[in-house]
Amino acid sequence: MLRFQPSLLARRGGLGSIVSWFIRIVIYDICITGISEVLGVSRMVALFIFLGILGVIAFVGYLMQNKYASGTADNDF
Repeated sequence: MLRFQPSLLARRGGLGSIVSWFIRIVIYDICITGISEVLGVSRMVALFIFLGILGVIAFVGYLMQNKYASGTADNDF
């Protein structure tokens, strides 16, 4: 029979990781709701807009990382 072991839960992050997960969900929900209300679209369309914005931010971060990381490879330290 399986027993609840709080030490295993605490070792993997436990309650803190669950709380941070819920906080992220609430923040994402606020963003998606805001987009849907401002633009007057459904929540599904707002979700895709939000994911598109996150994708653009990730792509720009990737480009900036490659731009600034390539300059350091040429230097002799």
